[in-house]
Amino acid sequence: MSDHLIKDFGDLAMLSGNAKMRQAMRKQDVAREDGSLGTVTSRLPGTGLSEQSLTKRPAIAGNHDPLYLFAKTKMRTRHRTKAIVKRDRAESAPPLSGRAVGIIKICRLTLLLVATTASWAQVVSPNLGSVPSGPATSEVLRLTLSEAISRAVRYNLGAIESDENTRAARGQRLIALSYLLPQVSAGINENVAQVNFTALGLGAVKIPGIPAVAGPFSYSTASASLSQTLFSYESIQHFRAARTAEQAAQLSYKDTLDVITLTVGNAYLQVIEARSRIEAEEAQVQNAKALYDQAVDEFQAGTSPRIDVTRTEVQLHTEQYNLSVARNNFEVSKLSLGRAIGLPLGQAFEIADQLPYADINPPTVEDALQMAYSSRSDFRSALNSAKSAGQALSAAKGQRYPVVAVNGDYGDQGPTFGQSHGIFSFQAGVNVPIFTGGRIKGDITQAEAILRQRKAEAENIRGQIDYDVRTAFLNLNAAKEQVDVAHQNVDLANDNVARSKERFAAGVTDSVEVVQSEQSLASANDQYTISQNWRSLVRSVLHEPISANTSEDARCLDKRRGWTKPQPRLRQ
Repeated sequence: MSDHLIKDFGDLAMLSGNAKMRQAMRKQDVAREDGSLGTVTSRLPGTGLSEQSLTKRPAIAGNHDPLYLFAKTKMRTRHRTKAIVKRDRAESAPPLSGRAVGIIKICRLTLLLVATTASWAQVVSPNLGSVPSGPATSEVLRLTLSEAISRAVRYNLGAIESDENTRAARGQRLIALSYLLPQVSAGINENVAQVNFTALGLGAVKIPGIPAVAGPFSYSTASASLSQTLFSYESIQHFRAARTAEQAAQLSYKDTLDVITLTVGNAYLQVIEARSRIEAEEAQVQNAKALYDQAVDEFQAGTSPRIDVTRTEVQLHTEQYNLSVARNNFEVSKLSLGRAIGLPLGQAFEIADQLPYADINPPTVEDALQMAYSSRSDFRSALNSAKSAGQALSAAKGQRYPVVAVNGDYGDQGPTFGQSHGIFSFQAGVNVPIFTGGRIKGDITQAEAILRQRKAEAENIRGQIDYDVRTAFLNLNAAKEQVDVAHQNVDLANDNVARSKERFAAGVTDSVEVVQSEQSLASANDQYTISQNWRSLVRSVLHEPISANTSEDARCLDKRRGWTKPQPRLRQ
């Protein structure tokens, strides 16, 4: 591969006529020959030239001799490879065999492939994946936009992961709450023991009636214990931070549903657009076929040259190729939609909605900004995350405060439960940290850094909202103009095609004009399809189609998201 690239570069330098480039290449060749290439007698494969003769060949020959350039680059590449191999062998262990080197290269390529695949897997958003819902059926499913979004809310991988993250945050809140609540436990024990008083240092004390070894003896205990932290500012703030973090996770889940709704809506519109392209391409194929048949008839009648038949046949094949591409894109778009909404694997379905063009009357930019600031889930989640970080900072500072706690237990103990007697213990204390070796200071520093990050993220989202809203209004106005202009362009292109066909049938012009008009019509139809799809996508974010879903979370899309630009959301 590198040899071909070097050869192409040499040929480009030779053909470009750039004297400075050729002169620089000749100087570089001479320097490399004098410094490292030396004189060798082996022949370069594929050239019939020896390296020795090549070094004696005049440098000026490289200006006009492609074979000379190719041989020179091959020679430089071989010597570079040899130098690298010698250096590696000198710096490493005993030289490996050629087979071992080949195995190492294969292993390296395998690792590179695995790393590339893993990186690609990390880049792909979970909002584009799903958990397939059951087995496929033989019936063709008619899928509406509402049903697609409802399925996505239940089976989309991003929604599932975000919901589980909310559950994990709820678990963290319960753990933090447990440090503020009483801890009660109960147990029953049966103990058997034998005590050596001599081993305990009591052997020198001689007490009449008490042997040196007591036991074995047994006793039973049934007890219950209670511990309670009466005051811990750190635990209180940890609980508040966990509670706010749970609220942020719930808002993040709602934001994920919004993103999934937009993603599925865009995928649905992509399928509609692909189907529209198929219909347009089928019409183009029919027009090209009719034009080709007309050219053949006129050629057979002797009123048209052969070139018109060839030209119209090429146009027909081009339109058939475009139709094949459109059909493939349509099927791929359907697969992407099915993956996002969790359809059963291999389930056949068709699109039931058309989403016709309709005008909307959005509010002003200022009203839309206020609506977005107060209702967008991602912004509210970021604010709650910053609040939780502030409470975590207070908890870190609260480690310096005293902790008041009590604990006690009560039980029944005796040789048997029939000969038992009640026992109890009670403790109350205050624990004040005096020196912790900088641990508290480190926790405070870390909490302050996290708080600054969360505040910066919240302000960034505030700026992103302003950008999204203003861009959405620009896109809305542009979409209106694009649809109007594209519609007029399609009408003009159809009129142009009709007039060109009439001129061709009358013998006034040849097939070139008709083919060009057909191409203009195809371009106009493509622009009209794209503008309609973009218009529907903007409208889905700004008005009712998405907010009319069966899912409650999907129905609230327009209220929560405000008036946002779809592109950044769809790329997540």
